[in-house]
Amino acid sequence: MSDLTATGLATAFRKGAMSPVEATRTILARIEATASLNAFCHVDAEGALAAARASEIRHARGEALGPLDGVPVGIKDLIVTRGMPTRRGSRSTAADAPMEHDAPVVARLREAGAVLLGKTTTPEFGWKGVTDSPLTGITRNPWNQAHTPGGSSGGAAAQVAAGLGPIGIGTDGGGSIRIPASFTGVFGFKPSFGRVPVWPSSSVGTLAHTGPLTRNVADAITTMSIISGWDARDWTSLPQQELSWHAALQGSLAGRRIAYSPDLGFAKVDPEVAALVRRAVGLMEQAGAYVEEIDPGIGAQEAAITVLWRAGCARGISRMTEEQKALLEPAYREAGEHGARFTLTDLHDANDARAALGAKMRAFHETYDFLVTPTMRMTAFEAGQNAPRNPDGSFDFGWNAFCYQFNMTQQPAASLPCGLTSKGLPAGIQIVGAMHDDIGVLAASHALEHALGPTAFPTLV
Repeated sequence: MSDLTATGLATAFRKGAMSPVEATRTILARIEATASLNAFCHVDAEGALAAARASEIRHARGEALGPLDGVPVGIKDLIVTRGMPTRRGSRSTAADAPMEHDAPVVARLREAGAVLLGKTTTPEFGWKGVTDSPLTGITRNPWNQAHTPGGSSGGAAAQVAAGLGPIGIGTDGGGSIRIPASFTGVFGFKPSFGRVPVWPSSSVGTLAHTGPLTRNVADAITTMSIISGWDARDWTSLPQQELSWHAALQGSLAGRRIAYSPDLGFAKVDPEVAALVRRAVGLMEQAGAYVEEIDPGIGAQEAAITVLWRAGCARGISRMTEEQKALLEPAYREAGEHGARFTLTDLHDANDARAALGAKMRAFHETYDFLVTPTMRMTAFEAGQNAPRNPDGSFDFGWNAFCYQFNMTQQPAASLPCGLTSKGLPAGIQIVGAMHDDIGVLAASHALEHALGPTAFPTLV
């Protein structure tokens, strides 16, 4: 049962082959049995079973609310959820303060009858690309528990990879859906900015996106059909429109124009990862895509993202008391204090660099439908550290080379698993689309998924 997708569960519920209560009980037991992964920081067993029982009644009457009615879902602990605490991975937050309101994404899932299992782990305020925090400890990778699942949506990725519910909702301000998707071998989708409304707003503002992590592309498509759309609480949300999300299931790569960049002109990629990504690109070409290997000339954008990200960290701690600040992870507090030293000129220069990058990519997509890269330079590294180590033992802080640029530009981007290395760890391929072409990215991902064949998942309890 843990191997079933959301689509598979919905089909079983509809046919009476399985009940939402049975599925929820099985997954709750599995969460308990795999506690060493530390995928969840809060499990609402009582609420989940109540929702499952209500769903079971609807299915028995033939009155299911939609394709996710009764399907178990995990919510990242940066996203407010009514009746549950939102600790954001931090000891500085209140333990006894359940939220009174749902964020838009949670409200949509609840309205669709999804079973909300609880909150998945995140680093403190989602500030880094691995998942550990002073509050919840280290979250581990189901493929090898000595390794990180990535972050900051690492709990959601570990949840989905380990079969603890087929859908995890994550956030992505600099790769935080795509990094853990690559490291754990699941599908992760960062929609166009504004496609999924966000409330309350993120401390990193318009870098932050909300989207799904799933066991296959079809489940992400179904999830997007439910969680996308306008919400008055988010003044940046895109206008309400009817999108044919499920048309992505019929998408083809034939005739699509693909720019393949193995390194964005500067990144040093692990040879095994590079070979797996290159093989996947070859399959896209075999499926009829026109592939051109190029350097898009966008560079690392390190100076701009450092200002934008650390200014966001500064914003996050600016309203804290000294007592709260003393409880923070020292590296997060240091990042915030660094961010507070930037000037208004620094911030305007970073936003100018961001605008230039966005304009460059919009022009780029007049020629190419998609830009394809590795998602990550390497596979998952050792858990409990903020970066992988170089051969000389120093930390390699340039390890996230392919993701954050497309938060700066706000484009849709996905990470699709494309195989395992000789050490048995997953690698991911990233597909980036033109702004607002979410369905195109999902269609290309679905077509490539078909060409790659069945995705492997780790064997646990």
